[in-house]
Amino acid sequence: MPKTPSVGSTRPALRRNQACRSCRKRKLKCDAARPHCGTCVKQWQALVSVPAPIGYAHPTEPQCSYDPTEGLRLAPDTDPIEKIKELEDQISQLKNRLYDKQMGSTSPLSSHMTPPVAAMPLHKHPTSDSGGIALPQLTLMTMIAPESPETRFRSTSGSPVMQDVSGRSSSDPFMDLLFSGWNPDLPDPTTLNHYIDVFFRCDPCGSRVLHKPSFLASMHLSPRDPGFPHSAILHAICAASSRWSPQNIVTLPDGTRRDQFAEFHASKTRQYIDKTMASGEDIFSVMQACILLSWYFYQEGRWVEVWIFAAFQTRVAVPLRLNYPGTFSTHGNNSPGAYLAPPKDLRDLESRRRTWWMTIIFDRIASVGGWIHAVDERDIGTELPLRTEDFESESPIPSNPQDLSSPEFFTRHPPQYTDSFLLLIKGVMLFGKVTDFNVRGNLRAPTAPSKNQNPYYLPGFKELDKLVCSDFLESLPQIFKNHNVVTDAPDGSSLDTDLYMVHIIPHAATITLHNPYIDFNDQQNMSTARCVNSARRILTAYYDLSSTSLDITRLHPFVTICWYLAAVVQVQLCKYFIEINDADRESTVWGEINVLRFAMMQYGERSPIGTRQERLLQGLMREIVRMTAQKQPLEVGVPLYPFSHTTLFRKDQAPSEEAAGAAPLPVSPHDSYEQHALPVHVPTVHALPPNGSIMMAGPTWPHRDVSGSPATVNYTV
Repeated sequence: MPKTPSVGSTRPALRRNQACRSCRKRKLKCDAARPHCGTCVKQWQALVSVPAPIGYAHPTEPQCSYDPTEGLRLAPDTDPIEKIKELEDQISQLKNRLYDKQMGSTSPLSSHMTPPVAAMPLHKHPTSDSGGIALPQLTLMTMIAPESPETRFRSTSGSPVMQDVSGRSSSDPFMDLLFSGWNPDLPDPTTLNHYIDVFFRCDPCGSRVLHKPSFLASMHLSPRDPGFPHSAILHAICAASSRWSPQNIVTLPDGTRRDQFAEFHASKTRQYIDKTMASGEDIFSVMQACILLSWYFYQEGRWVEVWIFAAFQTRVAVPLRLNYPGTFSTHGNNSPGAYLAPPKDLRDLESRRRTWWMTIIFDRIASVGGWIHAVDERDIGTELPLRTEDFESESPIPSNPQDLSSPEFFTRHPPQYTDSFLLLIKGVMLFGKVTDFNVRGNLRAPTAPSKNQNPYYLPGFKELDKLVCSDFLESLPQIFKNHNVVTDAPDGSSLDTDLYMVHIIPHAATITLHNPYIDFNDQQNMSTARCVNSARRILTAYYDLSSTSLDITRLHPFVTICWYLAAVVQVQLCKYFIEINDADRESTVWGEINVLRFAMMQYGERSPIGTRQERLLQGLMREIVRMTAQKQPLEVGVPLYPFSHTTLFRKDQAPSEEAAGAAPLPVSPHDSYEQHALPVHVPTVHALPPNGSIMMAGPTWPHRDVSGSPATVNYTV
């Protein structure tokens, strides 16, 4: 029975709900002491008197709380989002009033100012993105720095204050843009159109996903029109175009360059991507912007962001069903709201196909270092896109009949469905097959590949070698046989960069496939012959291009990886010449290595990926730099240029530890070039003739066809 309260107790009885919540819940007596009642204090003291178990911490104070004090009104049930919008509107009005007051104190036209800002319409909705990030159109004017690029197009003839709407013809152009719904984070229309023109003329990567004629036409629409390009795409174009039209470049302490203009627009693009990841709004347009941004990061050699965005793109494209034939699936769709609607016309269909294939190309190129691909070949059912000219002209041509499951996909090229871009897709997918073979072969292998084993006994190696080393290039149509195709354009000659890559990517894939099995001690070693021949072909292609006046920085950024792979073979050859003390031929190979280094550094003047690959190559050359007897090995054989070698090859660019993390190795991690034995008999490498051709004489490595019968081949490129 409960104890009878003592007669002499003077503690007053508590009113209803006056006790603390803990005592009420456990039905204990409470003295309602503040801040903690006596019952809760005693229980807390008893708790903390015992040491806490491992991984547990006692509370720092009694867990005692009370109901709200009488007389205080609780907050009404209001929508937090509506309250935030209301507060934002109030802040916007206050900022604009402050701006008007500041302008009125400095301008003689203050008497002609418009009515208070509170009476002006504030645009709370996105301009033309149908769900993009909503930005207050007038309030951001006070946040723009006076020296920012966005202020270049303001009127300089008078005060920046606004006139009445009826007399807007003489108002500030900046305010006219804001009233029209223009995104204030973008450059002015004239500057933006310049960057768009540079993007379509110079960019060899991301521009493939956009339909140029309709995109240029949509730029003439009102920013409020639903057909106006999405702001995320425009920001990404600005970032990508900065490669050819740089602004505000700063050099960081580690020597890397950053373009502040590009960084600003890249960050804006990422904001749209982050918003879409959370809401799913405008997902296809934002995915296209993500592709453009990914190629920008690749050109910059920012590998962490490259890998992250490569994975993001594929993860987004798969639920959109872009990997299905026709980029749409009518079955197996349990949540229709998560996927795209069927393509509305031929342009929409082709845009989706190109978006998908540029995603797959990026995934394959980002994985050449020996990483698994995000999407397996067996999961790709999308047919190849149409030719670029048919896509841009919107010709009513049936869909491309070829996909990855088509027979003879890599060796049959229908003329009406073949151009250099389609061949580039096939070339990159061919490289992807080599990456898959190496990764899957090493995944469960007990030991790393050995130079003493014959790779042709491995399942599937013989067929892949034949396809990569000969069948693909030999199957090219006659009009695509020449890699150095220069075309005349109104603004000057230009090189078909896609076709150029088509001719050197198979050689880079050959080196990646055969490099673990190089053994110069064995003159019957097929891998040695394959790698030497491919390195010479890549070097010759560079000589052919450098003999013209064309700008090599217009090439696809993947070309730097191909140059790097060719240099890897040359480094191994140079090591052999050092070991046998053959200074003449060593000097010749040093010249070839430095030519490839120079190509990477020249490319790095616009795209840091070239500089990063050259630093990685220096890290690979540490041993031969220490072993060589050449006085200045890093300056041997470099062609003459207007600048001096002291500015080209600085002494402070010696191999450093930084090279180890500059870029991913396009070869398997287990390949140790220092462990490769070099041959006793190697070809004699003659001096390079003026036309850049390379002759290899002397003892040669025999060529074995896939049947295994040897046939001596004198490699003459």
